Amino acid sequence: MYNTIIMPVDVFEMELSDKAVRHAEFLAQEKGIIHLMHVLPSSGNLSMHRFAMDVRRFEEHLLQEAQTRLASMTDHFNISPERIKTHVRFGSVRDCVNTLANELDADVVVIGSRNPSITTHLLGSNASSVIRHAHIPVFVIR
Repeated sequence: MYNTIIMPVDVFEMELSDKAVRHAEFLAQEKGIIHLMHVLPSSGNLSMHRFAMDVRRFEEHLLQEAQTRLASMTDHFNISPERIKTHVRFGSVRDCVNTLANELDADVVVIGSRNPSITTHLLGSNASSVIRHAHIPVFVIR
């Protein structure tokens, strides 16, 4: 069905992603590649110069932890591990999804989402932000 599928996940909140795994697998069929992506918040705009080294160490720790958890998530799929690629980026989910979509010439995004609540209506959610700014189809899985 689709050759290149981007699946943004929160490795620290796996229950959102669990529901989306089967949908991504279905869309990938026999030849599609699933690109799992976790986005960490960027600290580049922090004005704590005295703590720059500590912030960098903390970011490195978060990056390693995210990569480890993302790699272990490939076990949740029933497709060949060679067809699952992992990416960890810093920034906003919306921007990172769009950047990766452009880099890979992706076909579709599959993202898990909670049922809307008053906080997501007031503040927005990552899924709704991706939907509003994506230039490729987005499947939202609840």
